[in-house]
Amino acid sequence: MEKAMPGEMMNAVRIHRFGGPEVLVYEAVPRPRPGPGEVLVRVHAVGVNPPDWYLRDGYRSLPPAWRPAGGFAIIPGTDVSGVVAGLGRGVDDVAIGDAVYALIRFPEGVFGGSNGYAEYVSVPAAHLAPGPAGIGHVQAAAAPMSLLTAWQFLVDQGHDEPNPLQPARHEPVPLDGRRVLINGAAGGVGHFALQIAKLKGAQVIAAASARHKALLQDLGADQVIDYRETRPEDVVRDLDLVVDAVGGPATGRFLKTLKPGGALFPIFPLGFDGAAEAAARGLTVSATQVRSSGAQLRQLAPLLSDGRIRAVIDGTWPLAEARRAHERAGAGHIQGKIVLTVD
Repeated sequence: MEKAMPGEMMNAVRIHRFGGPEVLVYEAVPRPRPGPGEVLVRVHAVGVNPPDWYLRDGYRSLPPAWRPAGGFAIIPGTDVSGVVAGLGRGVDDVAIGDAVYALIRFPEGVFGGSNGYAEYVSVPAAHLAPGPAGIGHVQAAAAPMSLLTAWQFLVDQGHDEPNPLQPARHEPVPLDGRRVLINGAAGGVGHFALQIAKLKGAQVIAAASARHKALLQDLGADQVIDYRETRPEDVVRDLDLVVDAVGGPATGRFLKTLKPGGALFPIFPLGFDGAAEAAARGLTVSATQVRSSGAQLRQLAPLLSDGRIRAVIDGTWPLAEARRAHERAGAGHIQGKIVLTVD
């Protein structure tokens, strides 16, 4: 069982109201205790993801009916890498001191905060996996949400939960020998999607700004298009798949790049209005909601360990400076992932 006694404290970052990076407050809070089926993790690094800043500002990007009502204070953060510090009842497949990484309670915990911006966090055992050997906590914490998103879109959805935005279950498409465009290829999901597509045998065209060209080529891109100079939808045709890691209302512009039978996977599908055009041309437009999966993280760990997939780090900040990390995120043009370190 977890050794911490009631009343012990830790440092964490909490939100007491919605707003900009200034609402992230570093303060002392009670240390959690693991419940049945949970593991207490001493956090060493925390990945920063778009849902963190969406939650911070009250999910203004969602339709009003979908926005959270509040319920402060909230500790945000879903991606952690750390060491097992305690075990709840019924957990017997990890031990104190084991290195682990996880995507915590996503999406079910998103409105209440998944609690990763903290020195300790209690994690459902089913969401944990052994930490990838041979890489540090920063690289491991950068992976879970973005890598699982790319994997569940491209290889194995891993769950049967319905997507409220589409009637049919999301189905990945074959990648071996196919021509694939990754839009937003230098970002968190994009750079993992590029590597997965290459790993599975695709020819990959990456769309990003020119400053990312060397990185994307190093990650395996066969061609890099600087979207600031050339709109990829104007010059690329006969694609089998477009993964639009930017998504949103403009994602329909990629329909004309696809051959009949091709597919468009917008990571952020809200606002897409090209369903009629897609149906008329025999195209599939599909998305899925990433979900926590310790089983899939266990499957992916060897790929991270041996470098077949690697997490690119845009920058790191101490947990106490989470505001600065969110300010960096707000500036855009992120190369890979932002990570908070926890002493």
